[in-house]
Parts: sequence; C-alpha cells; structure tokens
Amino acid sequence: MYLADRSAPRGSTAAPDRVRGTVRAVSPTVLALGTVSLVTDVSTEMVTAVLPLYLVVGLGLSPLGFGVLDGVQNGVSALVQLTGGHLADRVRNHKLVAGIGYGLSALCKPLLLVPHLGALGAALALDRTGKGLRTAPRDALISLSAPPEHQGRAFGVHRAMDTTGALLGPILAFLVLGAAAGGYDAVFAVSGCVAALGVLVLILFVPSGKKPAAPPDGAPPDAVVAPGGKAAGGTGGGAAEARVDLRAAFGLLRSRRLRALFGCAVLLGLTTVSDAFLYLLVQRRTGMDEQLFPLLPLGTAAVFLLLALPAGRLADRVGRRAVFLAGHAGLLLAYALLLWAPATPALPYLVLVLHGLFYAATDGVLPAAVAAVVPERLRASGIALVGTGQALARFCCSLAFGAAWAAWGDGPALAAAAAGLACCAAVAGLALRPARPARPARPTGDPR
Repeated sequence: MYLADRSAPRGSTAAPDRVRGTVRAVSPTVLALGTVSLVTDVSTEMVTAVLPLYLVVGLGLSPLGFGVLDGVQNGVSALVQLTGGHLADRVRNHKLVAGIGYGLSALCKPLLLVPHLGALGAALALDRTGKGLRTAPRDALISLSAPPEHQGRAFGVHRAMDTTGALLGPILAFLVLGAAAGGYDAVFAVSGCVAALGVLVLILFVPSGKKPAAPPDGAPPDAVVAPGGKAAGGTGGGAAEARVDLRAAFGLLRSRRLRALFGCAVLLGLTTVSDAFLYLLVQRRTGMDEQLFPLLPLGTAAVFLLLALPAGRLADRVGRRAVFLAGHAGLLLAYALLLWAPATPALPYLVLVLHGLFYAATDGVLPAAVAAVVPERLRASGIALVGTGQALARFCCSLAFGAAWAAWGDGPALAAAAAGLACCAAVAGLALRPARPARPARPTGDPR
C-alpha cells in the first residue's frame, strides 16, 4: 500500500462499518497534534513575517547574508530530521522527541530579543533544530493513530490546521506591530508566549504513542512487524529484528517500495523551485507593487488550507500516486503560466491557486504513503529518510536555480526547471506504478 495503491480493500467493508470508520478516521490524537502545529505555526510565522525586514533594515544585514543564513538554517532542519526520527523509534516514545523539538523552538524565542547577529543566528539555528527533531515523530504519531485506509485524510486534517496557523501568524504580527510600542521586540515576546502554549497543549492532550497500531491490512511482508518484534515473513530471532539502530533505519531502503518513494521524492525535489523564488517571479512577471509582495505567501497558504483535507480524502479513495503526480502537474502548469501567459491581473491568482494545490496534493500525501510501507517500529525513521532526501534536494534546487538566474536570467532558468520537472514527473509516474500481481503457478501436469 503506497503511492500506487488504493488504500481500502475492495468490497471488504459494509456500509455501517464504512460510516463508523469515517467517524473514527480523524482521531483525537490527530486533532491534538493539529492544534499544537496550529499554535506553533502562529508563533513561527509571526517571526518569519518580520524577520527579513528586521535583519536587513534594522540590523543592516546584507540580502546575500540573509540568503546564506536562511539556506543554512533550512539545511540544518533537513539533516536533523534523521536524528529526530531515529531517536523517536529508538526510545519508542514519539511524543517525547517531538516535545523536545517543540520545546527548543519555544526556548529560543527570548534570544530574538537580543539585538546581535550572533544571538539571532543561534536562535534561528535552535528553532530549525527543533523543527527538524519534531517533524518525523509528529508525522509518525499521526500515521499510528489513523486507520490505514484514512491516512491521507488524517494528514490532510493536520496540514489544514497547520496552515491555519501559517495564515494567522503574519496577521497577528501585523496587529502587534501596530498596537505595541516595542515594535519587533513585542512581536518576538508574543511569539515566545504562543510557542510555550503549543508545548503545553502537546504535554496535556497528546498521548505518547508508545503502543503501535495494528499493521496495515494487505501490507507486504517487509512492511509489517509481527508481535514480539519479528518481521512477518522474515527469518531469525525476534530480539535482533526488533532492535532499532541506524543500520535498521537505513536498511529500510532495501524495500523496493520505499526506494521508489525516496527516489521520486528526491528527483522531483531537484526540480521544485523554492517558494521565495516563485513569489519573486510572480512579482517581476506582473509588475506587482512591492508593498503587496508579503501577501503572496498568504495566497498559497489559503488555497492549501482549503484543499488539504479534500486532497487527502481523494488520495485515500483513488490512490496516492495519482494525487501526488497531479500536484506536480499543477506546479508545472504554474511554471508554464509564468513563462508564457500574458501579464493579466488574473495571473498572480492563477499561479497561487496552482501553488497551493501543489502543496495540498503532496505535503500530506507523501508521508501517508511512506507510513503504509514502513514497519511501525521504524515509522519515524522512514518518514525522516524520505523527508530529509526531499528537503536536501529542494535546497540543491534553490542553489542551482539561483545560479542559473544569475547566469541566464529568470526566464531561461524557469524554463530549465520546467523541463526538468516534466521529465522527472514522467520518470516518477513509471517508478510508482502498482506492481503486477504474480501469476498463479500451473498445476503439475497441466497441458496448457
């Protein structure tokens, strides 16, 4: 059960059972984690909304210096994902590791009040470290608390709540800047209080997740773990196979299904232009007023919020492969509009709708697909492996796109990215095809 498969077995559920399953699809754990992410994202986006202006205008940091700082902190977040996922599986307590991540992001906020680049750099590094630590354990908790046939819906609900925080954060920062005399310091102080509230919600309402859920129905032998720690269909002692170490985590890539997911995530990430570059292209292509530029991320977030849950439900119904590839097709269409469409007033709206659609169809669908093919004892490690590969690939794409823009101009650089995305999407479509069922063996003496 992965991107290429439908999640629910055919004809296996009666109508009353299907209704009850729908009610149970979004568990209290998913809703609690969604609330934690919503509150934490309000805190994070409050800082993100004002940080570029604060660093460049307030502290005199050059745009190049800010770009390097932003790239390094995102790279740190991607690499720390592996540590967070492995630790969560090793200690068998996803809530603990996720809580450490959320706690780090909350504790670093007071450092933002120190008007010194060193303190600010340390605060941003700690914040990204916290984000990297919590991402995989949080997604593992979501996957373990939802039935296999409703994984996409569970991730869709969480991503919708998370994006609500991304919408509210800049609005709250704007209100605080207008009402408080402290300016940026007031924003950073309120952000720290909001982050602490998110940690409190996690402690009070999210279970630890020490007990794994039942294996997915129809999962392959290499994707489930039988009671006692022995892999279903495997050989050898259960104690050795139940041990969680780095060799076991990276050994997940021996699974053909996970290798396909990992390879496609990396391949498509290498041709996914970063949000910042996309917004710059929209502004340059349409001649938009610079004062309206900060509203572009809100447009993407609003569409993401509206479509995250429908996209997750659609992925559960028609298959994750189709929805995942459709999201990248939407991104490719956004590139095409920026390259060849006339600069009409509707162009920014069309691009932002397609950009939000891309995130809605991919951001929650990919971890749901990974969860379906990774054993529960290594769930966080598997999600972290794929997430780290995708994040590092997108970071490399940002560097390459920036260099291409400087050397060739924005149009040729985007055309090259679009061509690469089209080729990579075609390869991904072939790699994620469902496996053909094996033919039954012929009886002995069958003349056919």
